[in-house]
Amino acid sequence: MIFQNSKKNFLGIEYSKKDNYQAIIVPYPLENSVSYGTGTKKGPSEIILASHQLELYDEDLKYEPIKKIGIRTLKVKQKLGNTINAISNLEKIIDSVLDINKFPLILGGEHSITIGAINSITKRVKDLVLVQFDAHSDLRDKYKSDKFSHACTMRRCLDNKNLKLVSIGVRSTSEEEIIFIKNNKTRIYTFYAKDKKSWDLKKIKKFIQDKNVYITFDVDVFDPSLMPATGTPEPGGLFWDETLNLIQAISENSNVIGADITELAPIKNINSCNFITAKLAYKLLSIIFNSKKSW
Repeated sequence: MIFQNSKKNFLGIEYSKKDNYQAIIVPYPLENSVSYGTGTKKGPSEIILASHQLELYDEDLKYEPIKKIGIRTLKVKQKLGNTINAISNLEKIIDSVLDINKFPLILGGEHSITIGAINSITKRVKDLVLVQFDAHSDLRDKYKSDKFSHACTMRRCLDNKNLKLVSIGVRSTSEEEIIFIKNNKTRIYTFYAKDKKSWDLKKIKKFIQDKNVYITFDVDVFDPSLMPATGTPEPGGLFWDETLNLIQAISENSNVIGADITELAPIKNINSCNFITAKLAYKLLSIIFNSKKSW
């Protein structure tokens, strides 16, 4: 593996080869099937650039998580090719990360990247729960004749039979997807954003309790007042504190073994969205590793 230098590292920290690390950031700027707003290929680089402005001390945890986690940023080629090849290549990258027992956090790029990560992980674990933070179901079988469109990501992930899906924050779906959800009640659990005031955390915990979990986070799950920089923003989304509370509950009750953050489409001169996404990435790693029982 070839890692970035400090200027292109997540958080901008310089490391020596002797430093221990547990997490690997995988920037993956795929943009082939976006269907409305564009710009996801710029997402990873802008997240990393914004991360250089983050304070490393976590006021909730009361220490600097980076000192316990250790993070490296993988050097990935920018020309990823067509979606199928890009997904296959990412699967091999995640294979290599897992081979050395490191935690992968992928920064996208469009949501289709999740398929590659899931294809890698489901080869290694008997059962996996995919926790999806998303405004959309992403359960179409095809979208514009493309089975690997970002609108089909969760459907392709569910092609792996040892996978169950918990979707959080959904507020935009199609009739086709509703039928698919109803026909797969034992594998798909959806917590719609319209019901968030009455969400039962105990029910969410039940689905992921002591399970291997992969978290996929589409930034459009956030309310567009917080996150306008995404291709298909939807009103009625999640806000910062409630999102972190959910991540905390998931991390405390399961074994989170990988994650991704996707669909940031940076807007020129609106750096707050890039910064929020960078902070989300750091908080996600901080909460997950703080919750690991081996610590």
